[in-house]
Amino acid sequence: MATVAFIHAHPDDEAIVTAGTMASLAAEGHRVVLITATGGELGEYPADLLAPGETLAQRRAAELQASAAILGVDRLVQLGHLDSGMAGTAGNDDPACFANADTEVVAARVAAILAEEHADVVVVYDEHGNYGHPDHIKAHQVGMRAADLAGTGRVYLMTQNRDFLRSLLGLAADLGIHLDEDRMATLEVLGEPEHRITTRVDVTAHVGPKAAAMRAHASQIGETDFYLTLPEDAFAMVWGTEWYIRVRGAPGPTSDDDGRERSLLA
Repeated sequence: MATVAFIHAHPDDEAIVTAGTMASLAAEGHRVVLITATGGELGEYPADLLAPGETLAQRRAAELQASAAILGVDRLVQLGHLDSGMAGTAGNDDPACFANADTEVVAARVAAILAEEHADVVVVYDEHGNYGHPDHIKAHQVGMRAADLAGTGRVYLMTQNRDFLRSLLGLAADLGIHLDEDRMATLEVLGEPEHRITTRVDVTAHVGPKAAAMRAHASQIGETDFYLTLPEDAFAMVWGTEWYIRVRGAPGPTSDDDGRERSLLA
């Protein structure tokens, strides 16, 4: 059995980007480690969400615990850095935010976890953090350096298939997908072009846990959100594949459909 470590920036990122892969690995008996850098303190949330005296960070920590349990995560580590906010916002200027943390210091801490876990695989964001979020970019930098320090031989970049997502836009109305202008703009820069993607993981059998993990993050993903309003078959079409780029390690088993790897494991 293998140990696979996923390095994410905020609570809920794991549910959106890698939940199916995590649930699949757990179901196969592999050890899944989730490292989350920030508490997501700067996320938007409904005005009446929090209980008296409760902070958003506390609520999101509880949501993360619930999501991790749904996905079969064996170890959850919260690094405790402050959320930096979206690119160009005031949170970027906070010297204590994750984006401004010393990469070497944080990477050494993460590398110690990888070494302790004897991680066979490390999964980090692509170079631009999927869509340019400062915390995602920092998580990429930290994760890559940590893998170097720990000597992890197999590293993947989690991403989105930009070409696949754009192809869905033509089917949006039929699939019940309604995107606002902000989300449309995000699609223009989200992920990587298909030709760069090495690994296509079919997680159709695990879209149930993936949807449940999303619902666990109720402060960020409401029942009326795009992520959860899709009909069941459309949800499986949009979220039933997770995409990666192998940047270190030998190729794994390939799919008969397109010749891409179908697993993060050798």
